[in-house]
Amino acid sequence: MFIFDSQSEFFRYPQGGIRINQEIKIKIYIKKSFVQRPIIRIEKRHDYNSRFCKEVPTEWIGTEKSYDLYKGSFAVKDCGQYYYKFIFDENVESQPYELLIYEESYATPQWIKGGIIYHIFADRFYKTRTLKKNRDIIIRNDWGGIPNFLPDEEGEIKNNDFFGGNLEGIKEKLPYLSNIGVTALYLSPIFDAYSNHKYDTGDYLSIDPMFGDEESFAELCKKAEDCGIGIILDGVFSHTGVDSIYFNKYGYYNSLGAYQSQSSPYYDWYIFNKWKDDYESWWGIKTLPAVNKACEDYINFISGENGVLKYWQKRGVKGWRLDVADELPDEFIEKLRMAVKEQNNEAFIVGEVWEDAANKFSYGKLKKYLSGKQLDSVTNYPLRNAIIDYIKNRDCGLLYSTMNFIIEKYPPQTVNCLMNILGTHDTARILTVLGCRETPQKKNERAVYKLDSKELEKGIQLLKIASLLQFTLPGVPCIYYGDEAGVEGFEDPFNRACFPWENENKEILSHYKMLSELRKNKLFAEGKYKCLLHEAEVFAFERYYDNEKIIIAVNMSEDTITLRLKENMKEYYGSSTGTSFNLNSEEYLVLFNG
Repeated sequence: MFIFDSQSEFFRYPQGGIRINQEIKIKIYIKKSFVQRPIIRIEKRHDYNSRFCKEVPTEWIGTEKSYDLYKGSFAVKDCGQYYYKFIFDENVESQPYELLIYEESYATPQWIKGGIIYHIFADRFYKTRTLKKNRDIIIRNDWGGIPNFLPDEEGEIKNNDFFGGNLEGIKEKLPYLSNIGVTALYLSPIFDAYSNHKYDTGDYLSIDPMFGDEESFAELCKKAEDCGIGIILDGVFSHTGVDSIYFNKYGYYNSLGAYQSQSSPYYDWYIFNKWKDDYESWWGIKTLPAVNKACEDYINFISGENGVLKYWQKRGVKGWRLDVADELPDEFIEKLRMAVKEQNNEAFIVGEVWEDAANKFSYGKLKKYLSGKQLDSVTNYPLRNAIIDYIKNRDCGLLYSTMNFIIEKYPPQTVNCLMNILGTHDTARILTVLGCRETPQKKNERAVYKLDSKELEKGIQLLKIASLLQFTLPGVPCIYYGDEAGVEGFEDPFNRACFPWENENKEILSHYKMLSELRKNKLFAEGKYKCLLHEAEVFAFERYYDNEKIIIAVNMSEDTITLRLKENMKEYYGSSTGTSFNLNSEEYLVLFNG
């Protein structure tokens, strides 16, 4: 009866999220035998429901074969998430299509675009000094050993073994990071805390002494800036540790914590069902008491004029990664953004979000991450999953549809700074994911597992393709420390091994250096994306702007294919020129028209 593709610029222009009051042009083909002129109905989404906004008439503009072509246009004056659909008569209507409208002033930082982010788990990157024992922690003298993973006699995994990586070590390795093209360093939490992962914050205003102090942190920020690298900190604002200034369950800190007294200045920060042992905690983990994010005193502590955010930004921080952004209410994130941008309008805010950020529900509420009042970017787990699915299953269907929904729904300024990941501290190492034939069932077997020679060879071959997609699809690639050096490992804590200095996999490292050179092309900063081919095992796309373009093609089939193009192109890593290129099995092509 009708033809309409919401993900095509011909049918809906422009694509992506739309600024308030920006004109949206819609076209639709209607079968000639169906004489009813369609109406476009727009509805605003409110959590799980939607409410009527307005209706827009269409006009006939031409005929093509057995179809009439109609067009309509409209603008929306309020930001939010909307549906639009076609009404043909009182009994016939189309499916609803999503539409995100964002604030007119919404902009994202320019410095992050076209660059490379590097994610460091501080204790495992590089050490420059001998550790002094602090509390009941375990000092490891076997750099590169297997992190402790067995529970103690009380059944608790304490995450209290330290290998000694520190801020001074990161500073010493800045030349290495600069050499592989890094422009932003994202550090897992470095604030004072008991554990090695530091997601159990003890003091938001102090650097953990295992890593350094405020002076060494400021020095790291300064030296990084000199290298053209900005520092992004991990903001863990949904919970603290029980062993903290604010909760102080064990009395380690010189403060009156909420666990110790209902008269504590921090008592209202937490949610006690019955003081003092019955309290809300993050995902039921009692060592991580949840914070009441609606508490004005806590909000002011984080986002106020003298709050945590501005305190560290004044000392050199250029961005924040918000841990478990789904746990943070809209009002909290909006105040956080205001504080961050007041201090530095070019500061970068990326939220940990595992799903479609334009259609994310949390605690029964439709999130507003990309409305222009909250985040600049999100962790692009949908793309990670799609790349891995394509590489392992040899079918680009999920990758094609994932890129389509991102381009269709996300604001373009968000798309250009999405944090494109293949591995994180929460996922198995990408080399292991791609190379391992069969995951061992027992944890102690996974702890010691290493890819055999055939698995490693296959893993490297597939990693080269996966990382190429990560680096060239819209967004900013984020390297999880050591992925570029061949680090292996299954789930936490095996994915948090020490960086293998002087034992890097030279083949993988050379490949990442090649990718960093490719990233310097300006098309990867804000160039548009267009899929050229998506046929099961074969996926090809271009990044373009004006008359410049780069084409990326991947062949995951078992056969050599021929890629035929409409114009002359040149190989980026070869000498061939023409309109036809052969592409071997499990290989890729990079072409340009320069």
